[in-house]
Amino acid sequence: MKYQDAWPSGLPIGDGWVETATETDVIFPYDGSAVMPAPVGDAGLAARAVEEALAVAPAMAALPSHARRRALMAAHDALAARREEVEHLLVLETGKPLVDCRVEVARTLVTLVTAAEEVARLHGETVPLDLLPAGEGLVGFWTRRPIGVVVGITGFNYPLLLAAHKIAPAVAAGCPVIVKPAPATPLATLWLVHLLRESGALPPAAVQLVTGDVEVGRTLVEDRRIGAVSFTGSAAAGHAIARNAAPTKVLLELGSNAALVVAADADLEAAADAVVRGGYYASGQACISVQRVLVEEPVAAEFGELLAARMKDVVVGDPRQPETRVAPLIDPASSDRVLDWVASSGAEVVTGGVRDGRAIAPTLLAGVPDGAAAWDEEIFGPVVCVREVPDLEAAFAAVNASRYGLHASVFTRSLATAFAAIERIEAGGVVVNEVPGFRADNMPYGGVKDSGVGREGPRFAIEELTVTRMAIIRP
Repeated sequence: MKYQDAWPSGLPIGDGWVETATETDVIFPYDGSAVMPAPVGDAGLAARAVEEALAVAPAMAALPSHARRRALMAAHDALAARREEVEHLLVLETGKPLVDCRVEVARTLVTLVTAAEEVARLHGETVPLDLLPAGEGLVGFWTRRPIGVVVGITGFNYPLLLAAHKIAPAVAAGCPVIVKPAPATPLATLWLVHLLRESGALPPAAVQLVTGDVEVGRTLVEDRRIGAVSFTGSAAAGHAIARNAAPTKVLLELGSNAALVVAADADLEAAADAVVRGGYYASGQACISVQRVLVEEPVAAEFGELLAARMKDVVVGDPRQPETRVAPLIDPASSDRVLDWVASSGAEVVTGGVRDGRAIAPTLLAGVPDGAAAWDEEIFGPVVCVREVPDLEAAFAAVNASRYGLHASVFTRSLATAFAAIERIEAGGVVVNEVPGFRADNMPYGGVKDSGVGREGPRFAIEELTVTRMAIIRP
């Protein structure tokens, strides 16, 4: 399938598409073949995109609600019409299994629709100003206004969906947006930007895309005229962006090592299914995939047997096949790092821990100690670590000992335990009797501690990308 004609050549900057001096091949991780060449931007093009966005910001802020909603719905409809092609393209550029790419496209469509619906809810309210005598006779109300130019920087693992969570709320809020995709996976995002610009409802420069290296990113985030930077990626990169962008508002969706707690009263079959389903989807390259499992001692042996028995059902292979669940990671360096972490963990390798062709075999580790990177950090590969704990107190303490706090889950039949987990676990989301990787795209999504600041989900991102403007009138 050829994609060269699905969108114009070059980069969408200003009112048109600008040719770049260089291109680089996007590589299919499964076999190392070239998918197609992609344009590579530079700091000069990034600076030009900023100037174009600033120039169009007044027109974008004044754009009527119906136009912003129409642009988002037009992009939704155009994407839905080509969804199978987009799914196939995502498989090729990410190497992610087809089943996960289908989910990504479906979630992208929901995100576009939800953002379009939120346009109608962008309003303020009146404020009683006469709580003190000085306010008598005054009329007060507030509205929400666009924050200005938004820079969105996305990761490689869900490139289309992550871009949609930057672009759609910015458009809904009336903000021009410049998106910088991960260098390895720019193609589906280029297509999405093209569909939005092709809607005819927005000034073309309202949605731009620049590829390139760290200098491109630095040029975008360090410009003090930018209204907000929204970044999805590693904690280390997010911290650097926050420092470099200050005092610009920064929204960070960073890493995690999501925990799943199995209480002694849990449905062990359901919990074991969840660990396998939630630990190996997208080949483990998801920030809320199951990485740490804490099991209460009375059921640890039985749960371990149930889990080990299910590992044979995790299919490794060609990501283009619908039955595949684990495929090669984004690049060989990532695979080498994951295997190094497994080898140095000091844990018992129950299964996996070796290569299966170019992929890593689904791996289950037992007894991973504190201090091991496989337990403390975000492994971002098909590896799940299981630890026995004496009680729920110890389980919750272990969950909270992490520097991360994005999502966690607990399996239990007890309502008291469920509410204790919701109250005590330090995370942006606590899930009961389901995988920590569950995310509805209309809910608030984000973390605490090193997992970031701010929230995604169209309604909540729009709030982040707008500012209140207070009006005080003496008639």
